[in-house]
Amino acid sequence: MRLPVIAAALIALAPAAHADEITVFAAASLKTALDEIAAEWQKSHDDTLVISYAGSSQLAKQIQEGAPADIFISASSDWMDALQESDDIDTATRKDLLGNTLVLVGTGEPAAAEVTQLPTLLGEGKLAMALVDSVPAGVYGKQSLEKLGMWAQVEPHVAQADNVRAALQLVATGEAPLGIVYGSDAIAEKGVGVVATFPADSHDAITYPGAVTKSADTPQAAAFLTSLTQEPAKSIFESQGFTVNQ
Repeated sequence: MRLPVIAAALIALAPAAHADEITVFAAASLKTALDEIAAEWQKSHDDTLVISYAGSSQLAKQIQEGAPADIFISASSDWMDALQESDDIDTATRKDLLGNTLVLVGTGEPAAAEVTQLPTLLGEGKLAMALVDSVPAGVYGKQSLEKLGMWAQVEPHVAQADNVRAALQLVATGEAPLGIVYGSDAIAEKGVGVVATFPADSHDAITYPGAVTKSADTPQAAAFLTSLTQEPAKSIFESQGFTVNQ
């Protein structure tokens, strides 16, 4: 007759279920869309999402140095490859999530032009770009300018920023008349307009791979990563100018 009392006592002593914290390291260009997606996720999940945004190169190096990230989403395959080579990601979870375009933007509502008019449009002004030798948006931009034969001419005018959103702000605030950013950045920032779109064949394909890290300590990390190519995340990304891989 005392069994129900004992069972109740054991239940009372059992550890309570607790929500996990999922730490995401994501390319700066994802901020607007991913913040909205995270808010939607948390409406139906108890887990807390903590998202850190920066240039993909900076985030990858932090993970290699032991930063506690559960998920890494890069704006290029190169930095995901680097983490794969250093055995910092679970390769079984790696997936190419998104695509993007590369655009030339100006402050306010600039007139449309051809990309090849960039040197003339720029004059003696500054061209805002993310770091051209490490941050994906800057790397793609330099590739395109080199292929189109304009890099040597505009290089002295390039103002490099730590990440693409910082470059975007240089244009939005008028500190630089023109900048090279992603199409999604131009949608996210109302203070700029698209002048021209760079030809897709003038730079490497813009790909956003995502993966769970080897140090991840919550099973919900993989679930959140998978959700990024499903609704409602898919529609949010597309509304922000990304293409979503299935």
